[in-house]
Amino acid sequence: MPTSEEQMDAAIAMAWREDIGSGDVTSAACIPKEAREKAGFLVKGSGVIAGLAVAKRVFAFGAPDVEFTAVASDGDAVNPGDVVAWAAGPARQILTAERLALNFMQRMSGIATGTRKVVALLQGTGTRVLDTRKTTPGIRVFEKAAVQIGGGVNHRMGLYDQILIKDNHVDYAGSMGAAVQGALDFLEAEGRKVPVVVEVRDAKELQEALSVGGVDRLLLDNFTPAQAALAVDLVGGRVQTEASGGLNPDNVRAYGEAGVDFVSLGWLTHSPMPLDISLKSASSLESMEPRSNG
Repeated sequence: MPTSEEQMDAAIAMAWREDIGSGDVTSAACIPKEAREKAGFLVKGSGVIAGLAVAKRVFAFGAPDVEFTAVASDGDAVNPGDVVAWAAGPARQILTAERLALNFMQRMSGIATGTRKVVALLQGTGTRVLDTRKTTPGIRVFEKAAVQIGGGVNHRMGLYDQILIKDNHVDYAGSMGAAVQGALDFLEAEGRKVPVVVEVRDAKELQEALSVGGVDRLLLDNFTPAQAALAVDLVGGRVQTEASGGLNPDNVRAYGEAGVDFVSLGWLTHSPMPLDISLKSASSLESMEPRSNG
C-alpha cells in the first residue's frame, strides 16, 4: 500500500485535475499575469484548525510560486477573526488554489473539532475515540488524519489492515465460531498478522467469540450502556472492548462510564459541520483588523 503522504498527493492531484480542467479562465481573464498579492486564511467560527499541512501541499502541487506560511498549527483551538495562514505570490495562482485549499481545511477542521468535542466528553473515563470507514470516498486519508489531529485514534484504514468480523460475516459463515476460526486459520495459512476484531450482537455471541480465542477486541454492536457495562464485566479484561452503533456526543459519555476501552463513531466523519474559513486579500484583512493566531 502507498504511504499516507503518497495517498494524499494522489488525491490532491486528482482534485486539481477536477477543479482546474483546461485552466482558471476567470483569473486569467481578470488578473494581470504579473500581479502579485498576499492573502490570509480567515477563521469565521470557533473550533480546531486542521488541514494546514495539506493546504501547503495543495499550493506546492498546483501553485508552486506561491509562498504558503502557516501561523497556527494543526490541532490549535481557533476563534472568529483568527488568521491561520498567509499566501503570497502570483495573484492568479493564489486564486486558482484558493477553493481547493479551503475545501480540505474546512472539512478537516470540522472533523477535528467534532473529534475534540467527543474526546472532551470522555475525559476521565480512560475510553479512547475511534473513527470508522464511513468516510468520503477518495479522501479517507485526510478525514482520518483530521480525527488524529482532534485527539482520536484511527480504526482500520481499509479492508486490508484488520480483520473485522461483522454480523453478515457471521451469518454467511454459519456461526460465530466458524467465522472466528476461519479468520484465525486464514491468517496462519497466509502468514499474516493483523488484529482480529469481532462484532457481537449479544452475550451469547460474546461467549462464543471468547471460547474460540485469538480475538484482540470485541465490538459491542448496538449495546445499551447498561448492556455494555455487563459485557465489560463478563470479558474481565481478557480482550479489549469497543462500543459501536448509534453513538454520538449525546450518549457517548455513558459508554465511557460503562468501562469500554474504545468507542467508535461514524458521526466523526459523516456528520460534523465544516469550520467556516475564508481567503481574504491582505488589504481586506487590514480593514477588518483580524488577529493572527501565531
